[in-house]
Amino acid sequence: MPHKVTGVIAAAKGAAVELKDIVVPDPGPGEALVRVKACGVCHTDLHYREGAINDDFPFFLGHEASGTVEAVGEGVDNISPGDFVIIAWRSPCGGCRSCLRGRPWYCFASRNAKNPMTLADGTVLSPALGIGAFAELTLVDAGQAVKVDPKANPAAAGLIGCGIMAGLGAAINTGGVSRGDSVAVIGCGGVGNAAIAGSKLAGAHTIIAVDIDDRKLEWAREFGATHAINSTSTDPVGAIRDLTGGNGVNVAIEAVGNPSTYEQAFYARDLAGTVVLVGVPSPDMRIELPLLEVFGRGGTLKSSWYGDCLPSRDFPMYIDLYLQDRLDLDRFVSETIPLDGVEEAFHKMERGEVLRSVVVF
Repeated sequence: MPHKVTGVIAAAKGAAVELKDIVVPDPGPGEALVRVKACGVCHTDLHYREGAINDDFPFFLGHEASGTVEAVGEGVDNISPGDFVIIAWRSPCGGCRSCLRGRPWYCFASRNAKNPMTLADGTVLSPALGIGAFAELTLVDAGQAVKVDPKANPAAAGLIGCGIMAGLGAAINTGGVSRGDSVAVIGCGGVGNAAIAGSKLAGAHTIIAVDIDDRKLEWAREFGATHAINSTSTDPVGAIRDLTGGNGVNVAIEAVGNPSTYEQAFYARDLAGTVVLVGVPSPDMRIELPLLEVFGRGGTLKSSWYGDCLPSRDFPMYIDLYLQDRLDLDRFVSETIPLDGVEEAFHKMERGEVLRSVVVF
């Protein structure tokens, strides 16, 4: 029978979020009902509230979550009731042209639950990234629920589901950072600091953090940055070159999503180096680069989609590294908050006061 819970809803563009009664159905074939333990407040939720993703209001917010499987539908064999899971917003279909090429991390037909979640009056909700986890229960495709070690702290584990995976993957999967590399990360919020942590984990020798906020640069040092540059007072391209023998870095990761910082990343890399865009730009943004420079500098310009991750492979691996004290996920949790604290958490995020506020149940 359907379940009634309280959830966080963005009802209209730019309006403050509201707590509303939500009806969550039992799982159908291939679906899973998850009892949420924790859910991070991510910039993407704010983008939904501001109408920057699409106009399919009302949105059921929350997607960076961990929890326990409550029930599964017919045909589900990857998880069972009682399993501790991280919820992913990618569930590879196995049949699209990318999956058939052996690249399921680029799946072009990722699956979500088919049964809709609704308001009490029957209004169909649009769950953020096909999840909707600012509530005690949510319904997802079973492939989105990835079983991990239950010893992990739920507040930290859930962050693997989006922001931390985006940053780790931008460095390791997309950027291919490896032993002895030099890396610059421009933008040291949650995703940028995860890219720094990933670069350290991969064995980078020099990790240069760039931001306009000294507080974020201090966080970056805690995650493994060997150098920090405040770009309000120092030219970051020149400083990065000075720190790398005049050459530039092997991998430059742009975690802002802005044309000016992308240009900095482009010119801060070494010849034949790699630029990775993981920051999310707005639809109106454009970049202009001399085509001769694009040709003459060689290398690779990449965009990182969800850290180019395969959740079933990557989530358990990073949780194991966390439990081995090799990846400090707890450091990303700035505060834990109740469900009615999401709107204030958005304001703290905008002011740069937190890496992650996490709703706990």
